[in-house]
Amino acid sequence: MAESSAAPGALSTGTLAAWFATPLGQYLLAREQAYFDGTLADIFGFHALQIGLPESPFLRGSRITMRCTVDLEEPAQVIADPHWLPFPENSIDLIVLPHTLEFTDEPHQLLREVYRVIRPEGQVDIAGFNPFSLFGAKRYFGRAQTMPWNGNFISLYRLKDWLALLGFEVAGGRLDAYVPPFAQEKWLQRFKFFEKAGDRWWPIAGGVYFLRATKRVLGMRIITPAWSRRVRKKALASVARQARESLELVE
Repeated sequence: MAESSAAPGALSTGTLAAWFATPLGQYLLAREQAYFDGTLADIFGFHALQIGLPESPFLRGSRITMRCTVDLEEPAQVIADPHWLPFPENSIDLIVLPHTLEFTDEPHQLLREVYRVIRPEGQVDIAGFNPFSLFGAKRYFGRAQTMPWNGNFISLYRLKDWLALLGFEVAGGRLDAYVPPFAQEKWLQRFKFFEKAGDRWWPIAGGVYFLRATKRVLGMRIITPAWSRRVRKKALASVARQARESLELVE
């Protein structure tokens, strides 16, 4: 376990939360919330964490009962440096990172810490801005050094490489938010048809990507609960019995 005396890394999702109150931010927030609501409902376990953006309840769709947010400041439920999480190894079933990696100066350390605390077969779900999109073009050509355009947008293929090196296996994901990043609500609504068109004609150009990965540990065998083994044995016995009866009828 990493020593807690290490210097904390900068994490600036607090000011990102203010941007999510803008018309463009609200538009994006609604789409991201819909994704997490639908995806996390099928992930089970005992403990779930959301690192960053504690103002947004991205874990609300999870069926895991013990859920909490982690950040450097309130309103996070656990006030701690996410680069040095105050949890034991292999103790967390699910971790959500909503744009957390783009607004830290130590994304590798944060991912290493995530891997440390997630249990084998546990999952991490990440939302990030796609640099190869209209959002990425605005960041590249724009002059404004404000949120979120001053973030370090991480490409999807690079993030996949980072996860693979740590020992994660990508389990799913998709892209979203094809609408041009207009600041005004009326223009966002006029170009909302880009969502269906973009998903069909240029699926890799979504402004935001979602990536879900599972922690794999080589050489580890996951032992299923005793009740599931009993159910499986009963099912196999039933199949065998039906097969014998079928043979008897044929004879």
